[in-house]
Amino acid sequence: MLKKLLGAVAAAFLLAACEEPAPSAPPPPPPVRNFLVFFDFDKSNLTLRAMDIVKEAANVAKSGQTRVIRTGHTDTAGPANYNVALSLRRANAVKNALVANGVSPTAISVISKGETQLLVQTADGVREPQNRRVEIVIQ
Repeated sequence: MLKKLLGAVAAAFLLAACEEPAPSAPPPPPPVRNFLVFFDFDKSNLTLRAMDIVKEAANVAKSGQTRVIRTGHTDTAGPANYNVALSLRRANAVKNALVANGVSPTAISVISKGETQLLVQTADGVREPQNRRVEIVIQ
């Protein structure tokens, strides 16, 4: 009789353990979003189209994602050290526009690449509009 009782209790515990819901998996991280802002030759001011892109990026950043990385780039026209400074001015212009559109400045990182990471590979001294850009990555 005791064996039957112990067997029934053990079976009840085993069934109860099997019926516990499995812990739910954490939600997947939000997708990384990328935006490209292009600039005129030797300029760091934002065009009307660039402002539209920055506004869209700011809306995404404010929707709960917390890290914004901006990387400034140039084409290969001009000296390399000048291009690093120009790419930094471009990245800061985008940062200022993001902040003006409600993104926290503490959530924004700035990187300046100058002419070291070309979108379109060109020879030195070539003016390529697609290389004159700031990449906005929202994580």
